[in-house]
Amino acid sequence: MTPRQADLLTLLGLLGLLATVALTAPRWSALLRSTAGPVEPDEAAATDGGALTSEPAAEGPARRISVRLYFEAGDRDGLLPEERDIAFSPDLTQQIRTVVEELVKGPATGLVATLPAGTRVQEVFVQAHGVACVSLSAEAASGLPGGSRAEILTVYSIVNTVVTNFPAVSRVQIVVNDQLTSSLGGHVDLTRPLPPDMTLLALEPAAAAASPGPPVVAPASGPPAKPAN
Repeated sequence: MTPRQADLLTLLGLLGLLATVALTAPRWSALLRSTAGPVEPDEAAATDGGALTSEPAAEGPARRISVRLYFEAGDRDGLLPEERDIAFSPDLTQQIRTVVEELVKGPATGLVATLPAGTRVQEVFVQAHGVACVSLSAEAASGLPGGSRAEILTVYSIVNTVVTNFPAVSRVQIVVNDQLTSSLGGHVDLTRPLPPDMTLLALEPAAAAASPGPPVVAPASGPPAKPAN
């Protein structure tokens, strides 16, 4: 047999095989379908994507903390605290910013706001040695009412609020428009960080009336009488 005849026979064999596969393919397909076992419920869920898709875990309520904001007392001289719940942040800088922003919003009770309307918190950061720097917008100075007492209460409402709520902070540096300023109104030196001053807290009227006066010193008794002879 010549090579050409061998090639011809090979080609005819391939054509016959292809024809056989084409004719029997439907039968093989039906056979495969009939011998496949039933789909289990778990497999059906997986096919539909249900078993592979887990529902997201329900998130609990956002954590909140209670802070103490210091505002001016409305009926007497000094500062008084107001408790308020705020959103918790693990970042100290952000948490301080949130507290000062709440102070800017003003009181929710009968106390008096200490920061002028329109004041904005521009920047907050914590320096070494427990110094928190709070940058306020220009309204904090331009809208401040006159008088040294009003300025003192404004400054220490910020300082007392920040320090008492954050043990990591011991002093507060107040700046305006990210610039160091000598004061807000000419009375309180802001060129250095300030510690809190809790002597500015307003006493309750009853407590003030009941506060003891200076101690009364009893007169010294004279020398004992000499016994009669």
